[in-house]
Amino acid sequence: MPQWTLHGNGRTVEPGAVVKPDERLNWGATIAIGMQHVVAMFGATFLVPILTGFPVSTTLFFSGVGTLLFLIITRNKLPSYLGSSFAFIAPVTAATASQGMGSALAGIVAVGILLALVGFVVQFVGIGWIDKLMPPVVAGAIVALIGFNLAPVAWTNFQQAPITATITLVSVVLCSVLFRGFLGRISIFLGVIIGYAVALIRQEVDFTAVNALIEKGQWIGLPEFHLADFASPGTWSVIAMFLPVVLVLIAENVGHVRGVATMTTRSVNRQTGRALIADGAATTLAGAFGGSGTTTYGENIGVMAATRVYSTAAYWVAGAFAILLSLSPVVGAVFNSIPAGVLGGVTTALYGLIGVIGIKIWVDNGVDFSRPVNQYTAAVALVIAIAGFTMQWGDFQLGAIVIGSAAALLIYHLGNLIARWRRTGADDGGPIPAMGQLGGDPQDA
Repeated sequence: MPQWTLHGNGRTVEPGAVVKPDERLNWGATIAIGMQHVVAMFGATFLVPILTGFPVSTTLFFSGVGTLLFLIITRNKLPSYLGSSFAFIAPVTAATASQGMGSALAGIVAVGILLALVGFVVQFVGIGWIDKLMPPVVAGAIVALIGFNLAPVAWTNFQQAPITATITLVSVVLCSVLFRGFLGRISIFLGVIIGYAVALIRQEVDFTAVNALIEKGQWIGLPEFHLADFASPGTWSVIAMFLPVVLVLIAENVGHVRGVATMTTRSVNRQTGRALIADGAATTLAGAFGGSGTTTYGENIGVMAATRVYSTAAYWVAGAFAILLSLSPVVGAVFNSIPAGVLGGVTTALYGLIGVIGIKIWVDNGVDFSRPVNQYTAAVALVIAIAGFTMQWGDFQLGAIVIGSAAALLIYHLGNLIARWRRTGADDGGPIPAMGQLGGDPQDA
């Protein structure tokens, strides 16, 4: 059973101090913060199964189970909530449409197993090889292309109810700039609530499934489980389109660990390998029985930064609360009733934000886009993703995410090899050095 030391008086956090992972506040405060973590992740986590057609309750169940598994594998030293990863939306949508849910789940399982294997390597070898394989220009391109590849999906939903979609989109943007702190960080969740209210007024919500469950009195029940299908011939061609997702999950987990280490103690970085193993195990478990793939959640990093509480005790509460919430079929049916217009509005912002996260990786790492290798690494990958390039040999098909990711890796590494051999100066010369003051107008000496 995990043990925590009581922080101070158990009620407050002193100025300049933080509640460390092995500490906790009193149980009343800890439970409240744990429930706040569920609210923070909820807006993003429930959107993934809605967009992919997976059962919401099942995904919520495995996000809770995955969080508890993550805490166990990281030996209760790394605070994190595992929510649904947006990186799975594009491959799951394509796989479900062509081969069915079982094959899509098999792809999720494959990603989980590969991520766990990477975690074992990192645990024993270190993380330097990942930085060399996937430098900032490549990592940013892969994250960005996954978001931009989903743009047509957002438009398909948007045009079904343009007025509702527009109000939803405007609400998301307004909430992000209107509110401070926690409310500003859950702007997507608030946008969905406002959009749903508009859809109710416009009579665009279908409550048939919800009413049927209420009439049967099915307020409590187990989630709907589905098994991954590795037997169908088309499954193995589907799995290929999932593999680039591993690169995104690696970047997200490594970034999460480094973020927590910056705000608590550098020793947290030693948990990087275990974090990858844990997320891999959670993703494998979810995919095997009908849930969405998982990842560490930035929304919960925001909650920790706001509260200065990094106690893993809050995440045990959050995981348990998510599991309890998933045991209501009615709750799942309510979320499944969200109409296309609301989804179109929120995903227009959401998919764009995924793309912008990739661009932020370039900015934060000072990628030099005056170098041709960097230019073409990003340019080719993004156009492939946005246009939806595909390649097919018989029944085997590669989608835009696979092709774009492969293009980014090949152009970068082969381009650098040739440019350095020929000494043309086209290779990646490293980050751009900072010039002058950061921000504002130049000042006279």
